Amino acid sequence: MVAVLVLNAGSSSLKYQVVEPDGTRHLKGLVERVDESGFPAALARMTAELEEAGLSRESLAAVGHRVVHGGPDFSDPVLITDDVLTAIADLARFAPLHNPPAVEGIRAAREEFPDVPHAAVFDTAFFTTLPPASATYAIDAGVAAEHGIKRYGAHGTSHRFVSAAAAAFAGRPLDGLRQIVLHLGNGASVAALRSGRPMDTSMGLTPLEGLVMGTRAGDLDPGVLLHLLRAGLSVSELDELLQHRSGLQGLAGRHDMRDLTAAMAAGDPTAQLAYEVYVHRLRKYIGAYFAALGGVDQVVFTGGVGEHQASVRGAALDGLSAMGLAVDPARNDQPPEGPREISPAGAPVQVLVVPTDEELEIAREVVALLPR
Repeated sequence: MVAVLVLNAGSSSLKYQVVEPDGTRHLKGLVERVDESGFPAALARMTAELEEAGLSRESLAAVGHRVVHGGPDFSDPVLITDDVLTAIADLARFAPLHNPPAVEGIRAAREEFPDVPHAAVFDTAFFTTLPPASATYAIDAGVAAEHGIKRYGAHGTSHRFVSAAAAAFAGRPLDGLRQIVLHLGNGASVAALRSGRPMDTSMGLTPLEGLVMGTRAGDLDPGVLLHLLRAGLSVSELDELLQHRSGLQGLAGRHDMRDLTAAMAAGDPTAQLAYEVYVHRLRKYIGAYFAALGGVDQVVFTGGVGEHQASVRGAALDGLSAMGLAVDPARNDQPPEGPREISPAGAPVQVLVVPTDEELEIAREVVALLPR
């Protein structure tokens, strides 16, 4: 058995799975309200569950940690040393909500499992090969270089897994395949891929850019922020606005798409507008990436919203039939089980729903790091 304990440490939760590279799962769980007791207590609870499931520490080949931002320092998964951990902590300047809890989770896990290799897998790593024209912001080059300002992307682990899984499901080689992958959850991003390599992606220096999200606005004129600063808002107030009081939450007071669509059905005009803004942004990016790729072979939906909200998928592609993009209503309404095609039979562009599996992808990347 080559089992990897995959940990995803959030600000108030710890998600974990024990998974093998072939997809075999031995345990899956979630510890919530971590902020009240800290990660050492959360890991102690998790370890007790491992033992109850008959999994010893010696049965683990490694511990894999999801880390959102690798900045300019990390372009690949890496075995964690003290220096690596310090670097991840320093990169909190790019992801202040995400990297600090990851660091605390890593510290606690290294104490709990001191004799097991630990590895970090970065959400940004997949996008380190973005073409310069996609990765470069049009600001003073010296300022950008001094502060590490470029497009780093996010959700890279998901985009990597889903793009390969979509090609395999369709029985098509990745080589030459043009894909638009939409990872739609509370956080959301879209990537344009050719031959399994990223050509562009919606998230930027931080996970704030791009699509409308649960609590984040996505694309926003930077002049709005300057205007609000001049109006007296502090940096911390702007951070709170952008991270927690924007997106669907800011527009309609609801960050969950299920709650939003229920409010729409009840006739709430603010929910209707929020939904229309959300879908409009999706269409804009799909059209832009169709152009950037010079056409597309597959459009793939994944993530909680992408996998389960048929209405969002249909609305995102509505009116794009001239580009060969359409969904078959009956196929689109199928129960959300496994990979499936939802485009009409014989459509020039395949539209797929492919469940993501970031934990499996992390496990595979971690095992590839281990000595043979």
